[in-house]
Amino acid sequence: MNVVAAARRIRDNLGFWLTALGQEAMDLSLRTHAELRTRIVESPGTTLDDAALAALVADLRSVAGKTLPAGDLTYGIFSGQREALARAIITLVSDAASGRPIAFNALAVMQVACDGETQQVIHLGLVMVDPDARGKGLSGVLYGLTTLLLFIRDGLRPKWISNVTQVPAVAGMVCETFSDVYPSPQPGARQSFTHLELARGIMRGHRAVFGVGDEAGFDEQRFVITNAYTGGSDALKKAFEEAPKHRDEIYNGFCARELDYQRGDDLLQLGRIDLAAARRYLLREIPSGSLPALLATSAVLALQRMILPLVHWLDDSRPFGTLRPRQPSGEAAP
Repeated sequence: MNVVAAARRIRDNLGFWLTALGQEAMDLSLRTHAELRTRIVESPGTTLDDAALAALVADLRSVAGKTLPAGDLTYGIFSGQREALARAIITLVSDAASGRPIAFNALAVMQVACDGETQQVIHLGLVMVDPDARGKGLSGVLYGLTTLLLFIRDGLRPKWISNVTQVPAVAGMVCETFSDVYPSPQPGARQSFTHLELARGIMRGHRAVFGVGDEAGFDEQRFVITNAYTGGSDALKKAFEEAPKHRDEIYNGFCARELDYQRGDDLLQLGRIDLAAARRYLLREIPSGSLPALLATSAVLALQRMILPLVHWLDDSRPFGTLRPRQPSGEAAP
């Protein structure tokens, strides 16, 4: 690689991360591949003016128009309504030379009651890739980069993620990337009470985020949404033969067993992004055995074992394990 080009890329990446950690609402752009540029926009419904918001929605619809064989999506970000876009985080990948959009992911941030508190859950949302751009290795950017940014910005505190899918390739990616994922065919996967409580809260108050109607059922034991494609997401329904498969047959068989594709079922997956998940993501995106991979591993281990516990312990404004935040001054103790 040309030395000047390498130096420029390092400078751009450093600038990207410094800006990401300093912005209250992210609007960032980074060249993630040689010929591609990725833009991450947080809460566009509240931060962009009418013209910029319309242009962003047009780019999303452009990708969707090349992805779906028939039908238009009417829910969520495609509606163009500011309310839906206010809670979204858009990751848009475009051709660097022409500016043509080729892929996107629309995350949504949900506030869900759990164990007497409000938990923030990042819904991985809808991912679409222009068929002509598939095979470019975009899954790491579309699924992992933005959640990693949110995790780092929140002080490396574990964050819950959710995913609704009937696609074996996506279900497997979630199982392999995040921690404590349920449902999953991996040995040791189990449903905790927190999983169940969050799932109930999501199905009770956030169905519109992923286009599932009120008439859809939910199997609490298996975390399967039955008859899911009735809330504006009808065009996404696939037969099992059409759904992209994972390279590991365990996930393909799992989806075939658990889901009724003719009826239109989905998995509701819940997991966490934590230091272990961040490490898996970084090592998957960085060449194995390289010096950057070694440095990334060392940094994660140092954070996990020494630095973060001390930082979180000293922060008396947020919970740490069984410890609760210090009462605001002037508030009487019970």
